[in-house]
Parts: sequence; C-alpha cells; structure tokens
Amino acid sequence: MNRYSLNQATTKYWPLEEVVAASAKAELEWIGLWREPIQEYGVERSAKLVADAGLRVSSLCRSGFFTATDAAERQAKIEDNRRAIDEAATLGTDVLVLVSGGLPPGSRDLDGARGMIRDGLAELAPYAGERGVRLAVEALHPMFCSDRCVVSSLSGALDLAEQFPVEQVGVIVDAYHLWWDAEVYQQIERAGDRICSYQVSDWTTPLPADNLLGRGMMGDGAIELRRLREACDAAGYTGPVEVEIFNQQLWDAPGQEVFDLALARYLEHVA
Repeated sequence: MNRYSLNQATTKYWPLEEVVAASAKAELEWIGLWREPIQEYGVERSAKLVADAGLRVSSLCRSGFFTATDAAERQAKIEDNRRAIDEAATLGTDVLVLVSGGLPPGSRDLDGARGMIRDGLAELAPYAGERGVRLAVEALHPMFCSDRCVVSSLSGALDLAEQFPVEQVGVIVDAYHLWWDAEVYQQIERAGDRICSYQVSDWTTPLPADNLLGRGMMGDGAIELRRLREACDAAGYTGPVEVEIFNQQLWDAPGQEVFDLALARYLEHVA
C-alpha cells in the first residue's frame, strides 16, 4: 500500500480536490498528476493541496514531444519542457514523464526524429538536474510510433537515457506499452537505477476505435503485472507503482467507484 499511486488520468473527470481527498482517506502516500488539469487548477495551489493532504507526487505527466518541422517549433517545445520541469519541481516530484513525439507531419525519417529527441534531452537534462527533476523517457507501444512516440521499446529508451547522467535522465516501465517485448525482462535488469516509475494497466482486446483509450483495468487483460513489478523490484526499483488507465468507460463512471476498483485490483494483481 505504501507504493500505490493513482494517476489522476485514470479518473479524468473527477475534480482534483476529490481525488486528493480520496487518496488521503485511504491513507495512501502518493498521487500521480497530469499537467493540463494542474495548470488549470494552478501549479502552486495544486502543490499546497497535495502537501496539506499528506501526499507526495509520484510523477508529473507529461512533457516531451520533441519532434518538430522547423527550428521555431522545436524551440517552442524546448521552452514548454522547461516550464514542465519547473512545474515538477514546484510540485515536489523528481519524475517528469516524457512522451518523446512521433514523426513530424510529412516525414518518414525515424532516425531524424530520434535524433531530435536526443538533442532535446541534451539541451534540457542539465537544467532538469539543477531543479532536482529527472527526465523519464517513456517508450510507447509500436502502434503509436508514427504519431506519438518514435521510442517503441525499453531498449530504445535506455539507449537514449544512458547518454546522460542517471540523476538527470531515466526511463518509465509502463506495462501496457512493454509487456509484449521478448526482451523486456532483460531490459528491466539493464535499466536498474534508471527506472523512475512502474506504471500499470492491462491489455484488453479488441481495442476500441481510438486505440489511445484501449487500456483496461488490472486483471481484465493479458499482462503479467506482478511479474513485471517483481522484475522492477529485482532491478532495484522501490518507488511508487502508478495506476494510469485511459479508458472512456472508466472516465464516465463515478470517480470513487473507479478509485475503489483500481485499489482492489492493484492489491490482487500487482502488489
């Protein structure tokens, strides 16, 4: 229980005050936050709300999206990432989750896109380190390669992260995106102290028309969630385990109902 964290994206329409209150009432220690609702509520106000409830922020999602069509767009994205680093520092979390970005419109240059991500990390990593924040590269399932993230494996994420000091750049182990990979356990061992977070949901089929919303509740799908958690533990990761589920049916359900179900399923299938 001391590792459990509900990422607020799981209960997207539930007001932040209620998510925080429910987490505090359940005597949890962590909560995962999302940039857009935090900006709407106010970053400093959000930090105070969470701290006053006795919670800590397990991660701030998400920044990144480094790929761009021209220099002006690229610079704008770098500046937004700097703001995200500042937000994470204000919230008191050392984990800023990065979704690296897909191919720029009209491009087929995967190598070039991945080069933009490397260059973005190089520009931002020292600043993040100064602010006590780690840039956490998240690999997404290959079906998102063209439009969201050209980093499609934990191996690829580590190839990027290992070019920088471990206190500046790490990786996310997201079960939904990595469970299919025959090398995932080998790569988790390789990741070691670069693991910034273990995130859980489940893979259910058939996927919905909007595959971004295809994540299922733990236990409803095909992923060996506890085995992956044990692999992260064996690699030395002892931090929070975040439940992060994008699912329209869950978003439309009462927040407390989803909160209770997620906690029960975590205890049954992950802990």
